[in-house]
Amino acid sequence: MTEPASPAAHPYQDARHPRPRHVSPAASLTWLKSGWASFTRNPGVWMAISLVFFVILVALLAIPVLGMVVAIIGFPVLAAGMVQGCAAQARGEPLKVDHLFAGLRVHAAHLALVGCFYLLGTVVAGVLPALLGGLLLTGLFYTKLHSLSWLAVVLGSAAFATGIIITIMTIMITALWFATPLVALKDTPPLDAMKMSLAACFNNLGAFVVLGVLIYVLIWVALLPLGLGMLVLVPVLAGTLHASFLDVFGAPPALAPAGGTET
Repeated sequence: MTEPASPAAHPYQDARHPRPRHVSPAASLTWLKSGWASFTRNPGVWMAISLVFFVILVALLAIPVLGMVVAIIGFPVLAAGMVQGCAAQARGEPLKVDHLFAGLRVHAAHLALVGCFYLLGTVVAGVLPALLGGLLLTGLFYTKLHSLSWLAVVLGSAAFATGIIITIMTIMITALWFATPLVALKDTPPLDAMKMSLAACFNNLGAFVVLGVLIYVLIWVALLPLGLGMLVLVPVLAGTLHASFLDVFGAPPALAPAGGTET
């Protein structure tokens, strides 16, 4: 007599596919506090990591077209390195500048594949509105409309195209947010990681709307002193990402002592 088949496990339940949990909108504040605490534990090394990160980006973006492609594909690899640096700090290990390149040593191909998906979404966000706009203008060329009607149609088309771009980029950003730590820390397959990230972000829409607004404000504040504030904001956001990942997919984040140093 055969044993009855065991019920199928939840697809986001095992080690590589952890189940996301729901958190309150106020959790975004805790994540940012954790990000700041992570930065203040070793601000010198974190700012050095940020500086190297920006030097790499500037060097890549100086290369026409190809540099942009490499920067987008490589972004999750570098972000994973910073997340692994946060994880090392959480384990009590010293933070090093070469943590930035840890993503090259662990799951580099899968992280680059996440970047390829993001690149594809970016291309779609740029091409689709232009294609639809071209088709609309072609149709209008053969249609007799009053000048005011033309203006209304053009403005409406521009608003529609903007809506498409915002929608696609929002989906891509939410799909990327948790994908990097899922691949780097849980060895989750890239496409599964992006699906899980998208589901987790929309399941916690309130928290991520608040977090998005706060990050938007912080970016403008960081840009004020000649952009130097970005050297602080980047590691704070890396710590925020790590804290949100632990909160949604693992143990809730514990705030590190603000003035502590690595031993």
